[in-house]
Amino acid sequence: MVGDRVLIKPKSLNNRTSSGLYLPPTVVEKEQVLSGYVIKTGPGYPIPSLYDESENWKNSSNEAKYLPLQVKEGDLALYLQKNGWEIELDDEKYIIIPQSAILMVIRDHELFD
Repeated sequence: MVGDRVLIKPKSLNNRTSSGLYLPPTVVEKEQVLSGYVIKTGPGYPIPSLYDESENWKNSSNEAKYLPLQVKEGDLALYLQKNGWEIELDDEKYIIIPQSAILMVIRDHELFD
């Protein structure tokens, strides 16, 4: 992953109403807020180098520095679907979204087991 991007595996969508009626895929796909598990995160937001060429006595480093993301691998995230890109790898459906599209993160996985 690059920058502030997050790879999410969507949770299986509930395609039934509370009364037991099946919903067509077009209705389920149009939901605005979805949930899924964070699979991989990018390094974060790049920070500009503080190296000044006039200060030759300082050690110069060409390594990029990043402000890390708040989400971590394994988190359950609620995210806005409209900001994501859907991809398919090894017959699995994934979503790539920027961290700014994540509304809430849940780290207590025992709540959903």
